[in-house]
Amino acid sequence: MSITTLKGSRIIIIGGSSGIGFATAQQAIEQGAHVIIAGKSKEKLMIAQEVINNNHLQTYVLDNQDKNQLQDFFKRVGNFDHLFTPGASYSLGPITATDNIAESSFIGKFWPQYYAVKYAIPFLSNSGSIVLMSGAFSQRPLKGAPAYGACNGAIESLGKALAVELAPIRVNVVSPGTIQRENEQNENRLAAYETYKSLSLVKRPGHNDEIAHTVLYLMQNSFSTGNVLFPDGGYTYH
Repeated sequence: MSITTLKGSRIIIIGGSSGIGFATAQQAIEQGAHVIIAGKSKEKLMIAQEVINNNHLQTYVLDNQDKNQLQDFFKRVGNFDHLFTPGASYSLGPITATDNIAESSFIGKFWPQYYAVKYAIPFLSNSGSIVLMSGAFSQRPLKGAPAYGACNGAIESLGKALAVELAPIRVNVVSPGTIQRENEQNENRLAAYETYKSLSLVKRPGHNDEIAHTVLYLMQNSFSTGNVLFPDGGYTYH
């Protein structure tokens, strides 16, 4: 059977208190999964708990850039079935940017996912899966963020390598395009939405629920591994 049910499974989402991670948690719980979301902000986790309001949800405060915290987290949580790692924190800048900006994508996005997988492995079911998150910038970078583009490409390569190394555990990568944030007021972000409309085939940014649907597909399809999926409205092809 190639499609597995999520009902009764344990899913860990690191970076699940908002955005794509939160939408994934909501959809997974609707399908009967038990979800553990971890994030830096206790306040955001409390809000997530209130909004979802379901005893299938647990929350943990976690700094995913701290390897010791990651290791302790998985020891506390114990055995589980699926891992999704959307949590990231970074800054963008051109090749002339400061070292801190240049290195932030790998420090805040690549290495946290790498070490999350490393410390998760002893507790992850052999029939389970891992979904890493990169971004469509890996395939179609724009001017002004070379390190960020390289980081996303590295995550996609990491996913393929881990699929080989960790089999039969399945490893895939979701690489979304620009996502519309609710009630966005930031002028730079609003301008980015308009740019994305002109660059994508569907002429709009994506929505968190659309990416979450892709993530759950990768968890459920037991014949999918080593893949990178681009829910980006055709951005990478236009």
